[in-house]
Amino acid sequence: MNYSKASRNYYGYFFIAPFVIGFLLFGLYPVYNTLHLSFTDTTLMNAASAKWIGLDNFKRLFADDFFMRAVRNTWSLWLLNFIPQIGIAMLISVWFTNARLKIKFIGTWRALFYLPNLLMPASVAALFFSLFSFYGPVNQLLVRTGLVPEAIDFIRSEATMRGLVVFIQWWTWFGQTIIILMAGMTSIPTSLYEAALVDGANSVQMFRYITLPLLKSVLVYIFVTSLVGGMQMFDIPYLLTDGRGSPNSSILTNNILMYMKFRSSKGHIGAAASVGVVVFLMTSICSLAIFYFLRDKDTPEERAKALKRKAKAR
Repeated sequence: MNYSKASRNYYGYFFIAPFVIGFLLFGLYPVYNTLHLSFTDTTLMNAASAKWIGLDNFKRLFADDFFMRAVRNTWSLWLLNFIPQIGIAMLISVWFTNARLKIKFIGTWRALFYLPNLLMPASVAALFFSLFSFYGPVNQLLVRTGLVPEAIDFIRSEATMRGLVVFIQWWTWFGQTIIILMAGMTSIPTSLYEAALVDGANSVQMFRYITLPLLKSVLVYIFVTSLVGGMQMFDIPYLLTDGRGSPNSSILTNNILMYMKFRSSKGHIGAAASVGVVVFLMTSICSLAIFYFLRDKDTPEERAKALKRKAKAR
């Protein structure tokens, strides 16, 4: 009896074994291998005879102006995209979940907002490249309507390319943010809002003291996933230009620089891995900071202590 009972207790390990094995092979090992390669001089030509060089890759990396420019570009492109994304998504979510506004066809609007997220980044980049090319529809419309005397080379304009990357990233992802925020808002009990109305609270006060505090877990998920995606930005800026973050490296990102180091004449795998390690560290530190600042400070123990203090005060 004891043997059969003990054997049954191990059945669960067989069910979770595929996930554990897959995580170790395709999740944990690549991280370890990237970290190991970043301390070596591995290239495509000397992979078998690579030497341990310590922090030399990182020293050269931080002395490289292109890397510092890539870091600044990555952060600025992500912030310029994420700030309006979370702001507009929050506003639309509040409108859609407000029973007093009685907005019709909410499901249709959500589907339309989410639709760009279903498009492949390569097709979106190709579409906008064609629209804003020298002989593209945008230039033809501007010239024929007399708004500009001659065609504009948008592809070589730093401001235009940065604006296109920011707009595409926002346009692609703000629909998903709306759906996640709406899911979080609809899970908040309506009794809390009814009680606030009875106490005379207005819409702004209910949003500040009820909606936002109860959306912390949802906001943590949105912030962290958006941060991870922003730090790995590659496909849109790469495909919009010649693959070098042009013009003047204005949309050069961390992942584009990592790919450029890898595809160089010698294929500097170690140097490319060092970029990946720095990106991983930046993302991890910022994610921990998000968890820290958006954590639920009012724990059950703290609530119990506060109730005891109020009881004593009475």
